[in-house]
Amino acid sequence: MLGTTGVLQDQEEETLIDAVAHIRRGDVIAAPTDTVYGLVCRFDNPQAIAELYRVKDRPPEKALPVLIGNESQLAQVVAGSLPPLALELAKRFWPGPLTLILPAQSHLPPVLTAGGSTVGVRVPDQPFLQDLARRAGPLASSSANRSGGPECGTADQVLAQLDGRIPLLVDGGKTPHAVASTVLDLSGALPRILRAGPLGAMLQEWIG
Repeated sequence: MLGTTGVLQDQEEETLIDAVAHIRRGDVIAAPTDTVYGLVCRFDNPQAIAELYRVKDRPPEKALPVLIGNESQLAQVVAGSLPPLALELAKRFWPGPLTLILPAQSHLPPVLTAGGSTVGVRVPDQPFLQDLARRAGPLASSSANRSGGPECGTADQVLAQLDGRIPLLVDGGKTPHAVASTVLDLSGALPRILRAGPLGAMLQEWIG
């Protein structure tokens, strides 16, 4: 993508309208989460998801998690009813920096799940991103950095890696956490922590 990335403040009323329009037409944009800045696009748009991989040079064999605005959007992403542990964890840690790996809806694009049968999902504790997901639909996501580069906690850090590669960056100031979310796999017989993140130590005690 040629040109310069536009930057808008997340407190401005027009920013959400502009961000929703970008997502609906298949663009990839960057926005703050409660962990680090993320790249987001529609979860059910294969072309947009492929563009997200291209923007950050991410290997296609790595699946993408999905951010939702509230738990009512889970059924669009996750197959079947949540197991009791997932319900308990969601009640305790959502909104927040916990990604749960669960069985994926069969209609999800293979490019999102890397051809697998599971999907990561969470509700971020970030009001702008929650509003964006509620209005534009669940969002495929990945950290807003080039693959192998440092994760970004400020808009300036995102621009240093991705300026000109995305049409819009939403500036929400410095993110609360300096690391990506905790990832807990609940798709097997026993829960497994795949990435420690901010909640790893607490979850280890929680799940025993």
